Amino acid sequence: MTICAESSSLSSGSGAKVWLAHGLILGAAVAAATGAYFLHRSKGFRSRVIGIIPARYASSRFEGKPLVNILGKPMIQRTWERAKLASSLDTVVVATDDERIAECCRGFGADVIMTSESCRNGAERCSEALQKLAKSYDIVVNIQGDEPLIEPEIIDGIVQALQRAPDAVFSTAVTALKPEYAFDTNRVKCVVNNNGYAIYFSRGLIPFNKSGEVNQKFPYLLHLGIQSYDTEFLKIYPKLEPTPLQLEEDLEQLKVLENGYKMKVIKVDHDAHGVDTPEDVEKMEAIMREKNIE
Repeated sequence: MTICAESSSLSSGSGAKVWLAHGLILGAAVAAATGAYFLHRSKGFRSRVIGIIPARYASSRFEGKPLVNILGKPMIQRTWERAKLASSLDTVVVATDDERIAECCRGFGADVIMTSESCRNGAERCSEALQKLAKSYDIVVNIQGDEPLIEPEIIDGIVQALQRAPDAVFSTAVTALKPEYAFDTNRVKCVVNNNGYAIYFSRGLIPFNKSGEVNQKFPYLLHLGIQSYDTEFLKIYPKLEPTPLQLEEDLEQLKVLENGYKMKVIKVDHDAHGVDTPEDVEKMEAIMREKNIE
């Protein structure tokens, strides 16, 4: 797999290409907690990495989604198996508040950390799980359980991006947005600056031009639901108050940006296939059959 701009080579089974994205440096007011964080944080290599798959049973759109059967296996198992292929992860665990999910995961060999029902999003669940781990880690990768075809090299790519950006506390990935998803609010869009840092995320189409229509020539970016955090920042994250943009868009990434933290972004060549609704299960199975994935 090839990485451009900050070039390096990663081992890859699928040969997918990853590019570091670019844009202009975001200027933001830094909260007091942000200043304290940057004053005390370590700028080491961040070599110890854990992958955490946050999973909850209750969901307004798709209750019990982690346990849905995808060609004979629970979706959470398929995600765990893909994550285990990432060379950058020392270990992979599932963090859940539901015993049904925990029992299922233990059944196929996954380590499970029980977390509280009060976690408001995946980042908070990862943060709580981090506090309960016996070992310490430098980076936590939040792996969304509803994209069972996530590429292991994308996980490796965002880990490497965070390791190479000591001024960032967060890294994530984007890919090309298909025109048919331009106004789909379940597909989160992203814009980045010339230095490869995120400027903004939105459920709406960004950038949005005066015509109000999709510009077929513009390279819109789709945010993939995978992200990695510096562990010292992840301990701080739940203590940060919800921010206006975060609440309006219902996107946890915006709380990071609104508090002045930097987020590194890599651009990847990836066909995003998430399972958001029960109707997506059949589509996922069709894709897996087409790719001969058992």
